[in-house]
Amino acid sequence: MTEMWYNIYIDFKCGRAAMEVLTINYLEEAKQLASELLEIRRHIHSCPEAGKSLPETKAFVMDKLREYGYEPEEICESGIVAVLCGGKASAESKTILLRADMDALAIKEEAPVEFASQNGFMHACGHDIHATMLLGAAKLLKVHENELHGNVKLVFQPDEEGFTGAKTMLAAGILENPKVDAGMALHVNSGTPSGMFLCGQGVCMAGCTLFRIKVKGTGCHGAMPETGVDPINIAAHIYLSLQEIVAREIAPTSPVALTIGKFDGGKAPNIIPEEVVMEGTIRTMDRDLSSKIYKRIEEISAQTAALFRGSAEVTEMASAPPLLNDKELVKEMAGYIKEITDPSKVYLFEQGGMGSEDFASYTYEIPCSYLLLGAGTSQENPLFGKPMHNDHVVFNEDIMPLGSAALAKCATEWLANN
Repeated sequence: MTEMWYNIYIDFKCGRAAMEVLTINYLEEAKQLASELLEIRRHIHSCPEAGKSLPETKAFVMDKLREYGYEPEEICESGIVAVLCGGKASAESKTILLRADMDALAIKEEAPVEFASQNGFMHACGHDIHATMLLGAAKLLKVHENELHGNVKLVFQPDEEGFTGAKTMLAAGILENPKVDAGMALHVNSGTPSGMFLCGQGVCMAGCTLFRIKVKGTGCHGAMPETGVDPINIAAHIYLSLQEIVAREIAPTSPVALTIGKFDGGKAPNIIPEEVVMEGTIRTMDRDLSSKIYKRIEEISAQTAALFRGSAEVTEMASAPPLLNDKELVKEMAGYIKEITDPSKVYLFEQGGMGSEDFASYTYEIPCSYLLLGAGTSQENPLFGKPMHNDHVVFNEDIMPLGSAALAKCATEWLANN
């Protein structure tokens, strides 16, 4: 094919703007950052912070962004936003949001790595890698800012694990100034082959509602149970009754998990306590179904407690809706990623698992693409492949340049073609 006919073909298939950005080899450039990404990740990993307040992590990330030429701003507590305005942007140009989470978990790390955390918290879900990959993408994009056909909004978020971070940042206006037109995020996945991209289409992660049931009775001595109201007995009946919701009120074809993970009451073997607390989670692929189950938990708890002369109060602790990926956007992003890696390692699927992610809140506001990036199996390395949120989980750090390149590539190409 002659150069002239090749250019005509590219213009027809991708648009002139897309042809211009195809010359950027983000993966090769990202590989040159490998040692820097490793240093960043290990620093964040060794100093984990959990929840809404991440002062050290926030300061470190903001310093890196300033080093790369950005002017980052704090949004909410410990949230960060930095905007890159492309050199080829116009008043009509669009904005794509790239998001990474930064919070850790209240887990004492036992992973056999030299940079393991010593402070009782752990990046057992890979959020340190997410923040690192987005910083890498930020550096790559800054180098090529004059070639961008729109704006990139870089977002670093706290408290994904508590399901409050995304909602708080949305309420604070993260999708405005400039207005965001699409969003993307990457999440590492332990147990998936290194470098494999899992691209879910449609509803691909469950919604999660965390709830607390507080059962009140009347305390008394265990030798005289008739003088009190036993909240442990009431809570046990509530617990058993809740199992009927999934077994008899939900169609077997609807994926649902209703779990009580905490049952706390009493301090002595011969004393009936005043109160019992249960905490649990609802997981479904349907927001309306989650609401229905929550309402039934309220009804069953209150009526069962009343039957045994006590009372029960149900409160929602936190929640995230099912994650709704935009099918066309996912296909588009998967196509861009196939240009920088082995296409066989980019897998599109529908109907994912019951895990949850608070990035889901973004997916009901703008078209979003939330992809998983394989971080290693035990066949690759005996240290890899442990479950997420495990105190021994170890992720393959070699995937970080690929993740940075994928984020930068997708942002650049999407702006050029949209």
